[in-house]
Amino acid sequence: MKRLLDCTASDFTEMNGAQLRQAVEASEGRAMLSEVNCASTPLYPGLTNAEYASAFGADMILLNQFDVDVPNIKGLSAEAPQLVITELKKLVGRPIGVNLEPVDPHADNAETLNTLPKGRTAAADSLEKAKELSVDFVCLTGNPKTGVTNTAILESIRLAKDILQDEVMIIAGKMHGAGVRNEAGDGIVSQNVVAEFAKAGADVILLPAVGSVPGTTLAKTEALVRAVHEQGALALTAIGTSQEGAAKETIQQMALQNKMAGADIHHIGDAGEHGISVPENIMDYSTAIRGKRHTYVRMAASINR
Repeated sequence: MKRLLDCTASDFTEMNGAQLRQAVEASEGRAMLSEVNCASTPLYPGLTNAEYASAFGADMILLNQFDVDVPNIKGLSAEAPQLVITELKKLVGRPIGVNLEPVDPHADNAETLNTLPKGRTAAADSLEKAKELSVDFVCLTGNPKTGVTNTAILESIRLAKDILQDEVMIIAGKMHGAGVRNEAGDGIVSQNVVAEFAKAGADVILLPAVGSVPGTTLAKTEALVRAVHEQGALALTAIGTSQEGAAKETIQQMALQNKMAGADIHHIGDAGEHGISVPENIMDYSTAIRGKRHTYVRMAASINR
């Protein structure tokens, strides 16, 4: 198995979830994941936000607000809705994942919550449909104002593992409070919680990036990553607090601190521009964690390779 750094489009088409995880692990903290909002009008007409993110150095693309019951990606036309993920893979030559949200009806809400369609939640039907759509990974997490809790995430991991097995990589965790009163700021996650996520079957545990929410210091994040690794899982540090629209210097600082903390995958969110990070910030983050060599190769490699 190649490391993710050396994979091209033809390699990704041959991978299942377990192999994708292995490729990430072999890259030693140099995997770049960009989240894009596929329900938003793209940055510029004529392309998808996924294509822009890929062009600026992302190894993996995570689709936010993707509804598996009504598959649609703004900027992309497909012969049938069930083919949109497959068509996007052809365009970008990258692994594609979707967010599915483990909404907790018993959450202690800190604000008025949004009501999500079933196709965006981590229900059994949604997980089955995501698998049928040929996604490479799912991310069990919460957008703002959704009422996603760690308890619901844990239950969803077990369900997802039963349904997806090794065919689809499972990422799980919270990058911000998601509208829950007692799981925000310094209380979003603990070492015990991340260990339980890993034991339940998550391949990758999502953590708030260093400096992204109050209390996410380098020392605390490093301890959380260590707890994840002790359980044999990988760690993803996520920028989900609109800092994907921050200055270059801020992005570079966060990138290096997340790498020092031990992140295996570096996530950058979708709220810098319209449904996408500031594209240059994807490139600057990537350059900070792996230099121009691997960044430029990812940007320049043809989808026909």
